[in-house]
Amino acid sequence: MALTLQIILVIVSILMTVAILFHKGKGGGLSSLFGGGVQSNLSGSTTATRNLDRITVVLVIIWLAAIIGLNLIQAYAA
Repeated sequence: MALTLQIILVIVSILMTVAILFHKGKGGGLSSLFGGGVQSNLSGSTTATRNLDRITVVLVIIWLAAIIGLNLIQAYAA
């Protein structure tokens, strides 16, 4: 079980890093490569930006659950 959670933690960490890098910063961002550049300047937020935010939040929740699960396994396995 611990090995499974560790593998999930590594995969989600990589995906979360990529998702965060796709977010738009103060200037342009990597998200502007996928159609978020021109439209986001004209309107508030695009569908791509909102979906990227949702994906990032889901990845963070999975990441936190894996960390808590690993800590519980470590605390009660000893």
